[in-house]
Amino acid sequence: MKSSQRLSDLSAMSPDQLGDELLNLKKEQFNLRFQRATGQLENVARVREVRRDIARVRTLQRQKTLQAAQA
Repeated sequence: MKSSQRLSDLSAMSPDQLGDELLNLKKEQFNLRFQRATGQLENVARVREVRRDIARVRTLQRQKTLQAAQA
């Protein structure tokens, strides 16, 4: 999925949904790290994608928190 499309999907989520998405991404990141350590990882680029998706979710969570504080 392209990052701009992914960003628009994430920005439409509520803070609770973003938290759930972050949890899912963290689990996937753990599984990918485990697969890489055991030599079973086929798509090594997915590690980078997941890491960046985690950063996107955290950034959106922070933005929504700041917007709620200003309102």
